[in-house]
Amino acid sequence: MIFVEKCPQSKYLSTKNFSQIQIFTLIHEIMTHLTPAIVLPYKDTVPSISSDAFIAQNAVLIGDVEIGFQSSIWYGCVLRGDVNNIRIGEKTNIQDGTVIHVSSQGQGAYLGDCITVGHMALVHACTVEDHAFIGMKACVMDDCYIESAAMVAAGSLVTPGKRIKAGELWAGNPARFKRHLSEEDQIRMNYVSTHYAELGQEYLTRFRDTSSKKPR
Repeated sequence: MIFVEKCPQSKYLSTKNFSQIQIFTLIHEIMTHLTPAIVLPYKDTVPSISSDAFIAQNAVLIGDVEIGFQSSIWYGCVLRGDVNNIRIGEKTNIQDGTVIHVSSQGQGAYLGDCITVGHMALVHACTVEDHAFIGMKACVMDDCYIESAAMVAAGSLVTPGKRIKAGELWAGNPARFKRHLSEEDQIRMNYVSTHYAELGQEYLTRFRDTSSKKPR
């Protein structure tokens, strides 16, 4: 175990005497000793999570939530399937700080396969088809329908009931159609979803290896 000395002048920790590798190792050890993800039932319904999905230690999953094969739910995410259900397909990544919730009067939240949802997005009671991309801090509201391989730009607000057709880019507040995505755009989107699927598996493998080495 690597210990970090305290600065005599400060309450904060100092890492000035450590290499980047040592600092990474320290962070990794701290993260692997955090409490597990918060997975809670709601009215006797417990989240269902694939054994090959990565769920970060401080992510919160509540109620009728299903997470598919090799999907990843990153740090600080909240998926609350209380008054309706949440479905996440395979190899979809929900990045740090994202909130996914549902409607008691409308629909749940349904996300397909190989989708990227960027950091701190808000996805509420809507449908997102395979290979779509929701940018960082975007907000997708009730009854929206994002078709396959469409993109919502970072910071956009997709107002209730909008349908974004396959291969379209929408941006702005409120979001509007901007253009059709290029082949280069699609390649980049596919790269991000593939990268996050691989990264999630790397995290999952490291944490499992660390857990198996802990003294019993």
